[in-house]
Amino acid sequence: MARALLTTKRLADAMKVQGKMRILDTSWYLPKQRRNAKSEFKKKHIPGAAFFDIDQCCDKTSPLDHMLPTASVFADYVGNLGIDNDTHVVLYDASEFGAFSGPRVWWMFRVFGHSEVSLLNGGLRNWELEGRPKFQVVDARPAGRFKGLDPEPRDNTEPGHIPGSISMPFHSFLSQSGHFLPQEQLQALFARAGVDLSRPVCVSCGSAVTACHVVLAAHECGHPGVSVYDGGWSEWYTRAVPEHVISEGRGKHL
Repeated sequence: MARALLTTKRLADAMKVQGKMRILDTSWYLPKQRRNAKSEFKKKHIPGAAFFDIDQCCDKTSPLDHMLPTASVFADYVGNLGIDNDTHVVLYDASEFGAFSGPRVWWMFRVFGHSEVSLLNGGLRNWELEGRPKFQVVDARPAGRFKGLDPEPRDNTEPGHIPGSISMPFHSFLSQSGHFLPQEQLQALFARAGVDLSRPVCVSCGSAVTACHVVLAAHECGHPGVSVYDGGWSEWYTRAVPEHVISEGRGKHL
């Protein structure tokens, strides 16, 4: 049986090895706080986490907010998040308290017989305070494909982007003559995009070709090593649930 409380160190260590683990951001705020947990998740979350919405995984026939759903509704919801009976589920929320809505979701999993569930002790607040890894995702495709407005060059794939990713089209690193820009201009590009080259960076494109422009540019700026998402948008779109395909256009539909 999984530990009820998991330290940030144990989670960081577990993320380095292959295993059946799913991290869920369970953030939820009281209505008068005027905070949108899902929007905040898209901007910042623990690497690899999915968003668990207690206002969606609930009994929608009840007049009360987020009441416990039926077993079948719960199973369908968590199944769409890639969770099986033997998946170790790690929960956290972004509350300034360190834990607010996370224990509710921990209890929900327990109610439905899922014992392999842990709460990250200290939540996102302490994950960040302790300097745990939070990589930035940079997308090198043209802006229209990133936004979801221009078509993808592959059949059966709609345009859009990974939640929280940053658009830096590969051609923006090149001058009109086709040369890579000088180091100072490359550094300015990263700064304008909000990419902090002192932190881990992962890059993506359609199929990990033009993503490598970002790797080279970051290398020129002194980044010790940028990761490449080899499957790129092609894999992400195929495997992601619809809410993890961010698009101003069609998006992904079940």
